[in-house]
Amino acid sequence: MSLLQQTLVSRLQKDRADMSKITSDAQWEETYKDLIAAPDEAVTRITPGQRVFVATGCAQPEVLVKALVARKKELRDVEIVHLLTLGDAPYARRDLTQHFRVNSFFISHNVRDIIQEGLGSYTPIFLSDIPLLFSSGRLPLDVALIQVTPPDSQGMCSLGVSVDIVKSAAENASLVIAQVNPQMPRTLGNSFIHIYDIDILVPVNTPIIEVVPEKPSDDIKKIGEYVAALVENESTIEFGIGAIPQSVIEFLKEKKDLGVHTEMFTDAIIDLVASGAVTGKFKSVDRGKIVASFCMGSKKLYDYIDNNPVFSFHPTEYVNDPFVISRQHKQVAINVALEVDLTGQVCADSLGTQFYSGIGGQVDFNRGAARSHGGKAIIALPATAKDGTISRITTHLSTGAGVVTTRGDVHYVVTEYGVAYLHGKSIQERAIALICIAHPDFRAQLAKEAIAAKYLSPNYAEIEDKIVVGSPEFRTVHVLEDGTLIHFRPMHPTDEPGLTELFHELSEQTKYYRFMSRARHVPRKQIQEFVFINHRTDIAIVATVPEAHGDEIVAIGRYYLDQKTNFAEVAFTVRDEWQQKGIGTFLLKHLAIIARRNGITGFTAEVLIDNGPMRAVFNKSEFRVTSEPSEDVYSFRVEFA
Repeated sequence: MSLLQQTLVSRLQKDRADMSKITSDAQWEETYKDLIAAPDEAVTRITPGQRVFVATGCAQPEVLVKALVARKKELRDVEIVHLLTLGDAPYARRDLTQHFRVNSFFISHNVRDIIQEGLGSYTPIFLSDIPLLFSSGRLPLDVALIQVTPPDSQGMCSLGVSVDIVKSAAENASLVIAQVNPQMPRTLGNSFIHIYDIDILVPVNTPIIEVVPEKPSDDIKKIGEYVAALVENESTIEFGIGAIPQSVIEFLKEKKDLGVHTEMFTDAIIDLVASGAVTGKFKSVDRGKIVASFCMGSKKLYDYIDNNPVFSFHPTEYVNDPFVISRQHKQVAINVALEVDLTGQVCADSLGTQFYSGIGGQVDFNRGAARSHGGKAIIALPATAKDGTISRITTHLSTGAGVVTTRGDVHYVVTEYGVAYLHGKSIQERAIALICIAHPDFRAQLAKEAIAAKYLSPNYAEIEDKIVVGSPEFRTVHVLEDGTLIHFRPMHPTDEPGLTELFHELSEQTKYYRFMSRARHVPRKQIQEFVFINHRTDIAIVATVPEAHGDEIVAIGRYYLDQKTNFAEVAFTVRDEWQQKGIGTFLLKHLAIIARRNGITGFTAEVLIDNGPMRAVFNKSEFRVTSEPSEDVYSFRVEFA
């Protein structure tokens, strides 16, 4: 165990000891008997036309909800307001719409049908803004139905697994009815409400709602792996709702000194903490603490977080505040989408005109992470839907689809086919990058549609079925010391003859240095592999000089991205008579600019020991370079940061 880990363990043991001094009040039902009522008695205080808040997620007070619905004949026009709820929603029935009206800030499965039928309402809003709706009186609450732990010796009840907007609702509702449950874990942080701030106590002893995560598919795992490759050591992570963000955790266990500041978490956090990857050492806010506003999981998770000082639960207005998020060290936000169009617009709350989920905390964390020093804002989604029949990367969003994250806010987009980095990119660059991470079955059609939409130049029509276009922004020029002007541009399909000529004219030594082989010629198939590339995971830049017959290729630089590590292998080939003129040095610099714009961490390279000029290119670069000799090869590692 490291010294840091020993220090953390010692501190946690002390914190636990301090927590143990605050004992539960075993006689609380006797002490506060004047506040206690049975469920059916408690809900008689609710009258027609009132607005009733129901607590979030796995903390939904199911006993109180059932008691409320049992009074349906006595109630009309009661508005039920909530965020995500996971228990039954017996009020969300067509035959009860005259009695109960659903108004949800985030649509879960239990109310989706009633809302999509137009018999309930969805209020789109940033999660961080909801508490102010309550406190400002713009959405006044008459009643809050919540669930808490029994009071401790100081009269404090913990809100347990859901603090989020529940705390604000309880603080601002005219009447607070609490389901008091000893099975609710006592979470720490800003998660407490005093028992005298509760109007009616309803004792229950029922299991907390559990959520067992589904086993992720291979595609979801691949997305998780790609996202994890973007997470650097010492980062602070947010995991959004859904299988994809949780699948990332499996690939973070080898990382070092991660922190967690997240809207929510699941059982997966247990293994991540156990792996030693999470220390919170470099968090700039709440150092050493795992900060969240709610969690959803199994009893194993609830037992794990009970009185656990590592976990600090806070209200949404703190956890989701973009300013607080932006202050974190290397904050990484991982959220999901339903579809993304070729300009980078992200739809996450609707399928066409049918509302499906909600804005949630996606924008809060996306914007906060984007402004964090070293932070990354990531949107992830499977490339297809409906068993591969529909592309989630689309030329245009579906009719009626809403934009949750705008094209100006989007940074990384990840599918099982790779990563597209969009921030600061032109529409043409975005379209190309997103087509490259779409499912292969849809790439040609997307390219054709992009040309029709004027997102891509008509010049791309000839190769729309190959997706081998490179961004025009990759073009540049460089003047050699002797005054020669060299043009640099992406490889094109029409470069195959010129590339063939280049390889044929290379000396035996140059071929050996480049391919580490004594082969006398380069097979045509290998040349085609140089030409037909996707220009994101593979980038090929050619250096040319003008000739009467057209451009003559004098050099090629290329990188191949390993998406598991987010490092790219880089290599160069320079025509013999153009060597030692600075072309290789410039190619390395130019490829690094492209790679950094694509969010790549660095380069690797294998260079023969006797290839002194190429070793010099790497050693004199402006980046952090390390190398290790092995037999007759040097292994170089170039880190951009």
